[in-house]
Amino acid sequence: MGYRHLTDAVVDLERTGQLVRIEHEVDPHLEAAEIHRRIYAARGPAVYFARVKGTPFPMVSNLFGTLERAKFLFRDALDDVRKLVELKTDPALLKKRPWRYWKLPLIAWRLRPRWVRNGPIRQHTTTLSQLPQLKCWPLDGGAFVTLPQVYTEHPDQPGWMKSNLGMYRVQLSGNDYEPDGEVGLHYQIHRGIGVHHAAAVRRGEPLPVNVIVGGPPALAVAAVMPLPEGLPELAFAAALGGRRLRLTADEPLPWPNSGTRMRSLPLLADADFIITGYIDPTRTKPEGPFGDHLGYYSLTHDFPVMRVTRVYHRPGAIWPFTVVGRPPQEDTTFGELIHELTGPVIPTVIPGVHAVHAVDAAGVHPLLLAIGSERYVPYAATRRPQELLTLAQAILGQGQLSLAKYLFIVAKEDAPELDIHDIGAFLQHLLERFDPEADLHFHTRTTIDTLDYSAGQGLNAGSKLVVAAAGPKRRVLATTVPVPLPLPEGFAEPHVVGPGILALQGPKFATAETAAGLNPDPHPDLARLATALAPVRPSLAGFPLIVVVDDADFVARSLQNFLWVVFTRSDPASDVHGVEAFIHRKHWGCRGPVLIDARLKPHMPPPLEVDPEVARRVDALFARGGPLSAWAT
Repeated sequence: MGYRHLTDAVVDLERTGQLVRIEHEVDPHLEAAEIHRRIYAARGPAVYFARVKGTPFPMVSNLFGTLERAKFLFRDALDDVRKLVELKTDPALLKKRPWRYWKLPLIAWRLRPRWVRNGPIRQHTTTLSQLPQLKCWPLDGGAFVTLPQVYTEHPDQPGWMKSNLGMYRVQLSGNDYEPDGEVGLHYQIHRGIGVHHAAAVRRGEPLPVNVIVGGPPALAVAAVMPLPEGLPELAFAAALGGRRLRLTADEPLPWPNSGTRMRSLPLLADADFIITGYIDPTRTKPEGPFGDHLGYYSLTHDFPVMRVTRVYHRPGAIWPFTVVGRPPQEDTTFGELIHELTGPVIPTVIPGVHAVHAVDAAGVHPLLLAIGSERYVPYAATRRPQELLTLAQAILGQGQLSLAKYLFIVAKEDAPELDIHDIGAFLQHLLERFDPEADLHFHTRTTIDTLDYSAGQGLNAGSKLVVAAAGPKRRVLATTVPVPLPLPEGFAEPHVVGPGILALQGPKFATAETAAGLNPDPHPDLARLATALAPVRPSLAGFPLIVVVDDADFVARSLQNFLWVVFTRSDPASDVHGVEAFIHRKHWGCRGPVLIDARLKPHMPPPLEVDPEVARRVDALFARGGPLSAWAT
């Protein structure tokens, strides 16, 4: 059966040679995170930090550092979860192959939590300041919980069946938070907790919150799983973990500014830590900055503040953590595991869509690839995107997929064997076929990822671009820089990124006038470039995409660099331009190459960089003879 708590998993990983112990004292201020990043990059084992400066609790990281290790952790139940997904995809399978699903009643029984009178979690309490004060990047605003599982229940329908468990950022210290009394709670737009928060606002009452850290490893995966409405994350965690979760009652919470008490939330009996408390739905405080998964800092903004009432921990508690930053990082494994488990469900949710891939190297939400059917008007002499556009709207209406900034969608009929995870092949297929005059479809003034600042319009605001391609090849993609290439002043260093993609090094984006808001055109450089390239448009036919960047050599060095720079540093409505661009009946298109301005802009936060002094200290651990020399890169 599955692990009851985190210690079971740590012991199992160490027994099988998949965990390394560090016995000397490690500082949670930047040092532990740098060790983790290097071990992850080397595809190394999980890391147990036995002695952590400033706290009595050990830490563990890189539990999910490889897909192979994640599958090992859930090996007892993965097949059961796959069977549940199969039945979701095709319920008729239960009648066709009943012997395959003979364990279904047992699995269904396992989904319900088991209530116990008491549990290990209630045996000890501590304070926020005694918890590991993990800080991952130099400009982080304080210590953060990086693998939190935030549990809330719907105020109108209390109980675990209408609960939400999500991985929302928790700031333990710094800014204006009252020491040992408050934490910051940052959740991105479109998250389940937002529904509960809105209900609490409507009711004019606090929202009880439990922040769970540790416990069965399946709980962390469940907290990031895009589950359908009606399936609580606790049930999925039980299915993936291979055993029923144990819940126990907590003492009532004190009602703020009164002598009465409010209903508390249940405690996960086998969690390592639980921070209990409540959100005043009308009160916020500044949270951040924080080095985030797009590879930049998310900046300081007002977010809900949680009043902490108790901090529980079980005997032998271990503090699990991860580090986020420019992908790939450990959270990449979550995406891979989620795709493996839920990929087959996509066609049942959106008929006509065969596959969807959120590109991790581009920060997940900035770039979405999709393959769909193009069956409208099958008798037409020429094919163009029609059904694909309908499917694109459906994709952008699905949960977290709605946060996609760029959506590239192609027709399955044109290349039935196209692998959506072969990003280079997918881009080549798209660039060979799309028509820049007709196949670019913008959504302006809409919602994007909370962590994406590319539009310069504040939180959650930006635009989207759907690029659809159907039909035969329109062009042969070029792989050498065209000569002559008349570049205006400030543009240089043309590099071929891949077939059909050219990178140009542009001038520094921010002029004094633009930064001061005096220049009505924030992209005069791109206008000059488009004008210069217009006379040689025929020679650019093999390059339908030209990107303007700060460092063309870096962008062309790898597909991963291209994906990260271009799609995290551009907003479609602001930064997509074109050679011989036009607007016809409010549709934007261009007759020559599409130009994307992917330079860093003044409104963007800085990219993440390691503290040099911390890097030097950690070097010693990975040097020959050091405890981590086996994973030196």
